[in-house]
Amino acid sequence: MLLKNASVLIIDDDTDVLTAVRLLLKTEAKEVVTEKNPENLRWLLSKQTFDVILLDMNFTSSINTGNEGIFWLSKVKKEFKSEAAVIMITAYGDIDLAVRSLKEGAADFVVKPWHNEKLITTIKDALKRTTSGKAAAGPALSNDSIIGKELLGESEIMRDIFYKIEKIAPTDANILILGENGTGKDLIAKAIHQHSLRADKAYVKVDVGALTESLFESELFGHKKGAFTDAREDRVGRFEGANGGTLFLDEIGNISLHQQAKLLSVLQNRQVTRLGTNDPLPINIRLICATNVPLPELANESKFRKDLIYRINTVEIMVPPLRKRDNDIILLAKHFSKIYSNKYLKPVLEFDTRAMEKLLTYHYPGNIRELQYTIERAVIMADGNVLQASDLIFSPIESTVVVDSEPDELKLSSVEKNTILRVIEKHNGNITKAAKELGLTRTALYRRLSKYDI
Repeated sequence: MLLKNASVLIIDDDTDVLTAVRLLLKTEAKEVVTEKNPENLRWLLSKQTFDVILLDMNFTSSINTGNEGIFWLSKVKKEFKSEAAVIMITAYGDIDLAVRSLKEGAADFVVKPWHNEKLITTIKDALKRTTSGKAAAGPALSNDSIIGKELLGESEIMRDIFYKIEKIAPTDANILILGENGTGKDLIAKAIHQHSLRADKAYVKVDVGALTESLFESELFGHKKGAFTDAREDRVGRFEGANGGTLFLDEIGNISLHQQAKLLSVLQNRQVTRLGTNDPLPINIRLICATNVPLPELANESKFRKDLIYRINTVEIMVPPLRKRDNDIILLAKHFSKIYSNKYLKPVLEFDTRAMEKLLTYHYPGNIRELQYTIERAVIMADGNVLQASDLIFSPIESTVVVDSEPDELKLSSVEKNTILRVIEKHNGNITKAAKELGLTRTALYRRLSKYDI
């Protein structure tokens, strides 16, 4: 079905959103109906048939059965029996819930604020899938996606990450990538840039954790000749170098509180001042940060400023360790085997059964980086065309075995989950009241509900 022949219903408690979408679609669709109160969905759907429904994830009303968006999505699909393609409207912090909504029958989701062209394209794509009878399955989360062809992975957790990247990349949202060393955080940052609207602009990476106090400002903000003893010429800082493009600050969790204050000032004011001058220069960057420091530890204000966390963490992406990506280990091993077989002028090597078993049972404290070096070493040392288990020698450098020896009831994640459950039960499922007592925003609480699958 074409959009110009479609009837569109928009459900959102934000009048500005309703007005903006109605004006945008006024000349694109056959009919546009807006509604602030989702309680009126039953009446609206009984009155007429809609081809597309844009449904907000959060409303000011409280639904006791969980997230409002998913609650009303279920109503639309199961109780009201609507065949409309439902597109969820979500804020940055609700990306995990939006992905979950796809599994509940949504056709797609859009992130506020959106680009108008992107929203129209999303609606058109949803209509096409409806016409072909594929809307209920939602968009494919497979390794055949654009991202999946560049970042290898077939596990469900990686497919979700690929889909998040495809949704988040076209926005200018600041992104915080979390994960252990060697999990590929830098590859994810690069993929986000390559699929953003800034893809043809500069991509600048800085390992800020390696910068000393004396080099931090000069490296990031630049300096004028004579600003300090070794400043023999003018230098453009990394912020200026990334102007119009993307700046990737790696190991952000390792910078000092003094450095954090300097960085926060630049991000708030969107301008930098080179050392040795008093002239501020406006900057226009898309910021991506990464750290191997766990978020609860990062939130310790004696080590990291919370106001800076909020500034850099519009959206967070948690990259899983390799040991949690069972389906991907052999896929990655074969990929590295092909690369290094070509590099060292050997035939592409196969893996025997025992070699694959050895790969699958190892715990990979060094993650993908360790697997890569292990396969490179095995390719070099292998005599035949088949890699044997004996060819796979894992690095003695990675000597720490990852085990969950702490009782569940003492783990921080378990304590948080149990606390959330108790507070929600206390307020009979009222998310707004529960969030207030927990000292969280509703968005932050929904993110935790998704995290713990509550």
